[in-house]
Amino acid sequence: MEQEKDRPIIYGRHPVVDAIRAGTPIDKVILQEGIRGELEKELRHLCKAEGIPMQVAPKERLNKIVRGNHQGVIALQALIRYYRLEDVLPGIFEKSESPLLVLLDGVTDVRNFGAIARTAEACGAHALVIGQKNSAQINAEAMKTSAGALAKIPVCRESSLITAIEYLQLSGIRVLASDLQAENPIYSLDLMQPIAFVLGAEGEGISPAVARKADETFIIPQKGTTDSFNVSVAAGMMLYEAMRQREAGKG
Repeated sequence: MEQEKDRPIIYGRHPVVDAIRAGTPIDKVILQEGIRGELEKELRHLCKAEGIPMQVAPKERLNKIVRGNHQGVIALQALIRYYRLEDVLPGIFEKSESPLLVLLDGVTDVRNFGAIARTAEACGAHALVIGQKNSAQINAEAMKTSAGALAKIPVCRESSLITAIEYLQLSGIRVLASDLQAENPIYSLDLMQPIAFVLGAEGEGISPAVARKADETFIIPQKGTTDSFNVSVAAGMMLYEAMRQREAGKG
């Protein structure tokens, strides 16, 4: 369950709208059930434009979060600034660097998320890409586990990972996914080209719809009998191999 009371909160109709318009980093907006009219329309428009998830909830839930007069709307402030892929990607190409991105499909464990962010930043990845739904909450625990990396590496929050993948592919980036049934080991791939690794949730793995969008699959070889590596460990192996190839290519 999300620790909503442990995070900075903005509440009230005008304060929430003003905060979104001012560019305040927002994790999500919670709107009370039954509220209609101009406020609902404005909030939905603003949240869509800024890529902010919006939930509708009973008044009782809002009352548990805020004791004051919330007027039917609460915004949970984010601990980081969220980015859009379309704003981050051009800057990578402008620096004449080969993009290295990490897409997280349903990774909801905050410790895994933080550990992946830490490894991604250490290995030179340019950004993490997450969906608005089914993603780990970037809370104090995630920040701590990342050892500060979440304050350094851009996190792109997209309404649809499918659309994000299509945008990456149109931009010349190959999307690679780990698959236990794949034949090619990761070290046989050319990871010096622009790439994006896709990582799935613990247990379920990458969703079928996202997996079908991948340009190529690979396997991380293993000797033991355990089914697979932990997702954050797998991320470390993928990113290290990409960094190794890229560093070797500079010589």
